[in-house]
This record gives sequence, C-alpha cells and structure tokens, in this order.
Amino acid sequence: MAAPYLSVQETAEILQCSEQYVRRLLQGGKISAERLGGRWLVAAESALNYRLKGEDDSFAVGDHRRRSWEKPELKALSFFSGCLGLDLGLEKEGIHLLLACETDRAARKTIELNRPDLALIGDIRDYSAPEIRAQAGLSAEDEIDAIVGGPPCQAFSSAGKRQGFNDERGNVFLTFIDLILELKPKFAVIENVRGLLSAPLNHRPHEMRGKDYPPLSVEEKRGGALLFITKRLKTAGYSVAFNLYNAANFGAPQQRERIVMACSRDGQKLPYLTPTHSEHGLYGLPQWRTLREVIADLPKNNHHFVKFPEKRLQYYRLLKPGQYWRDLPAELQPAALGASYHAGGGKTGFYRRLAWDKPAPTLVTHPAMPATDLAHPEEDRPLSIEEYKRIQEFPDDWIIAGSLLDQYRQVGNAVPCSLGRAIARMLIGHLKGEPPLLYPDFPYSRYHKTDDVSWLNDIEGHLDKSASQQLSLDLVR
Repeated sequence: MAAPYLSVQETAEILQCSEQYVRRLLQGGKISAERLGGRWLVAAESALNYRLKGEDDSFAVGDHRRRSWEKPELKALSFFSGCLGLDLGLEKEGIHLLLACETDRAARKTIELNRPDLALIGDIRDYSAPEIRAQAGLSAEDEIDAIVGGPPCQAFSSAGKRQGFNDERGNVFLTFIDLILELKPKFAVIENVRGLLSAPLNHRPHEMRGKDYPPLSVEEKRGGALLFITKRLKTAGYSVAFNLYNAANFGAPQQRERIVMACSRDGQKLPYLTPTHSEHGLYGLPQWRTLREVIADLPKNNHHFVKFPEKRLQYYRLLKPGQYWRDLPAELQPAALGASYHAGGGKTGFYRRLAWDKPAPTLVTHPAMPATDLAHPEEDRPLSIEEYKRIQEFPDDWIIAGSLLDQYRQVGNAVPCSLGRAIARMLIGHLKGEPPLLYPDFPYSRYHKTDDVSWLNDIEGHLDKSASQQLSLDLVR
C-alpha cells in the first residue's frame, strides 16, 4: 500500500507537473491535503486519483444488459470487478462471467473492450436483486453458481483511517452482503485486504484512547467488522471459511497477500485453497515463480512507464538487482531519503530494485511512489505497464484502457489470475464432491492465526462470554 501522505515535490513527480501547479491544485481543493506549519501534506490516494486533463465524455461506457443469449453451465456474477483479474482466473477453470459491476470509468472501458458481451452495471446501490438478474439475462428460477467481489478495501486498510462501515465504501460492502443474501448463489467469494482481520466494527480515533478516555467498547475492539460479516452470512444459512493467502503459493509471480472468504449455500464448510507452489519446495511442490520467468522474454522496446526524476535516478544507477536504499553508500543515504531518513520503520520500499530470482513484491497503483518504488532489476526506470500485466498474469493482448496512471491503478489493484484459478478449482471440486488435497500446517501467508478457526478463537479470547454473545446477537439483527 502506498504511503498515506506525500510532499508537494513528490506529488509533482507523480503527476509529472511543476510544484507550483500542484500548489494551485491544493489551494483550489482539487487534491486533498492538510497544512502542517508551512508544509503541505498531500493525501496520496487523492493525488493518484487526480487527472491533469479532464475526462473525455466519449470515454464513458453506459450500463447495459448481457449481449449473449448463451448460458454457460457454471455462471458467475462479478462485483467491484476492476479489470477482471479474478474473473479471468475463474474463466480459465470453467466458471463463466455473465455480469460485471464497476464504477471506475477506465475499468468500465477495459471491461467493454475485452468482454463486450458481459452485462455491465455501475453503482451496486442503484440495482435491486431482480434488476441484476434481468441485466445478466437470468430468470427468477435460474441458478447463480457464484458471486465474487472485492469491495473497496480502503475502509479497512491499516494504512488509512479505518472508518470501516462508517465509511461510504464500507457501506457498499454491506450492500454487497445484502445482495448476496437476496440473489442466493450457490457460492459467494469475498476478497479483501489483511486489515479486515483486525478492523473494528466502530472505529475510535487513536487520539481518543488511553487513560483519559473510557475503555474500548466491544464494537470498538479489533475484529468486529469481520465478525459482523461472518455472523450475518451464517445466520442466512451460508457456511463461511476464510484465510489469508499469499498469491505466490498458487503460481503468481508476486507476493500478494489477500483475505479470501468462501461461503457455501449448502451450509457445508468449504476447504481452504490448495497451494500449487511453495517458497522452499514444501510437500514437493514447485518453488515460487520468479520475476525473471514472466518478464525476461518481453521485447526490450515499446514499454510504457512513468519516469523517475533525475534526482532519484542518480541513486538507482548505484544499485544492483534486489538492492534498496540501505545498499547505497552510507554517506549518500541521508541525502537520498531526505526527511524520511529519520522516520521509523524499515522503509524497504525506498529505492527498491526488484530481484530477478524472486517473485515481485505486491504491485501498487503507482510504481514510482517514493516509499513503494518498484524499479526494474537492471534498467533505470519503474516497471512498465507491460511488466505489470505479466506479473498479474493478464494476457499480453488484454487491453487496459485509460491514461498510463489509469492503467497502473487498474492492474495494481487486480487479483492475480492464479488466485482466481485456485478459487475456481476449490468451488468446482466441492460441486463434484471431490475430497480436497490437504497440506497440514502449510504456511499460506507470513502471518499466524489468519484462518477462520484460529482467528475466531483469538478474537473471542479478547471478549468475555456475555459480551461476545451480545455482540453476536447485535450483529445479526
């Protein structure tokens, strides 16, 4: 995740404009920022969403019904679809999409260019369950095999304010749960960030905690948001299983960790995903795929990428594959990092050249953000959009619409196709009654107690029994 705040200079580098122009944008309220003394602190998310040129109305794609009469054997609806990374994974295993739901203009254009037959709708809150069926070309009697979606994660991310369901995006999450329960698919799959594991139901700002304030209520303690979702689905008869998965364990050339919650209408708990790779060959599995495997054969020319400013390039030229700012000569490190040099944390994203023989780190929505650099192992530039697509496992001919920043944002936010394929294989195996392939104590991610059983035991251990029961009752009313 990108650093939450940027300086004016860093913002100018990202938008590729002058610092004076950035200050005019800040003064005019075009980009969100705060004044701290004589300095601007620019909200990174707002800066990335800003466009130097106005949107072209001809770029807009309207909502429309499905344009094909064919109904595949296994049917899925996708929400918060982005540029269809998860959905491509499902498709490769035989679960076919009928409808996509997306509000981002560039992502909608991407969907339209690559899958024009799909039904396309916008804001999930503008459609009832019967209207969604109609858009997808489904009758009231037609079964929906799967509903999948990754609701906006910023409301639960530990890098943000964590407003949870009090955030507009968090409320969209609840709308998604309501639609799942109304549409009654055989399976529901919800993907989200690790922060959902610890997000409270109601967030109390940190400056309002401590000995001078009342103790945190049950609703303000960690884990309340996920407990809310879990209880709501279980009360409606769905089983719930979730875990935190590193996509590299399923064949993606990227260490990207995401919560995947899998729910079944038949009430039978679904198994965890079956890994196909492991970091060190555990259980005889192939080792993680590397960056070299997926980008080394790309042509050397015709790459599209944002540029590092010369001030930062002078330091990149001193670094080898797999190195970062700590590998610079010690006397250059303070100048290279500026004020960030004295900040806490490992700062592993500063001046980061990727390693050839490891998976890429998590792709972010801009590869030249000062704190989350994603530089080519050898060339003096950030990763190109063509390399981004390979790492997220999109076909080379998959069209990503919009400006270069639009493209980075879409691909950076996508779910790796391999993770989608693993989800599809698990669902299909359950439908066929096939016993899952189990690897006891497999390290699905870097963290412990992230599976639903361990997580629930840990969360309930922080609540007394009566409080836990009362919260459970409150959540399902």
